[in-house]
Amino acid sequence: MLRFLIRRLSSAFVILILISAFTFLIFFAAPRDPAVLACGKNCTEAAKDIIRDNLGLNDPIAQQYWEFMRGIVMGRDFSVGRCDAPCLGVSFNTDLMVWDTIVDRLPLTLSLSLGGLVIFLTLGLGAGLMAAAKKGTVTDKTLSSMSLVFSSMQIYFLGPIVLGALVFSSGIMESPRYVPLTEDPLGWFTGLLIPWFVMALIFTAQYTRMSRSSMIEQLQEEHVRTARAKGMSRPYVFFRYAWRGSLIPIVTILGMDLGALLGGAIVTEMTFSLAGIGRLAVDAVTNIDLPLTMGVMLIGATFILMCNVVVDAAYAYIDPRVRLG
Repeated sequence: MLRFLIRRLSSAFVILILISAFTFLIFFAAPRDPAVLACGKNCTEAAKDIIRDNLGLNDPIAQQYWEFMRGIVMGRDFSVGRCDAPCLGVSFNTDLMVWDTIVDRLPLTLSLSLGGLVIFLTLGLGAGLMAAAKKGTVTDKTLSSMSLVFSSMQIYFLGPIVLGALVFSSGIMESPRYVPLTEDPLGWFTGLLIPWFVMALIFTAQYTRMSRSSMIEQLQEEHVRTARAKGMSRPYVFFRYAWRGSLIPIVTILGMDLGALLGGAIVTEMTFSLAGIGRLAVDAVTNIDLPLTMGVMLIGATFILMCNVVVDAAYAYIDPRVRLG
């Protein structure tokens, strides 16, 4: 296991290096001068020269990339001050450190992603197992039909409907907002309840369908049928033998979904006007803020790669038949 984790982390590190090099070349070797973007409108040539000198834009591209990567490990000095490691540069638009800006937005994205995950994973797995246990019954058909309907919807469609019904028309709930958990736990919960509810409706449908089909497939495996033939109770066989084997595809899609959510739930945050990593990415692209855009992309890629590593390692604990080479 240790050798597997070292090998997977090493490969993930190499992938991050390649992603950083690719994004750096796209943004900083683009035809448009980054100094013009950083300087803004009505900028004089003298001001542009100062910016190029402060940002090291007069150096060769290879040296600029080396300084950027070295800054992540050792930090860098800019005209606006010292950028301690991990340094992802200085925002063109706000003159703030990119890393500090991302860290400031991260708690909201973590709260939105992890809170929604707990809800839709619990409901999705529960509904899927119930549908599989009641295969062919009214319960199974009802849950399967509901999952099919909600899985075809999108957050940007369902979100405004829920907001209109619960906030603007009836006034039952307040508009979504983020309050730090440490300051007001109740405000934190109620402020994110609507986004969690909408995410749960859509993601629960996906996990219901996946867990149902996976569980039905596992119930047909030879070792499961053998356990039932030996006289073991149906609930025992259901959870002791079939349940673990059905988790493999669930964990796979969970790793992808969680990595994408932690990297920035762009559609969800834009729909509910929440200022997290996803909204930060949109603002960075809109304002052509190259350092901030690159920083958000690297953070998102890191979350996705780390979730994939965790998923691969979890396979061996879920299914003893899986061997990590």
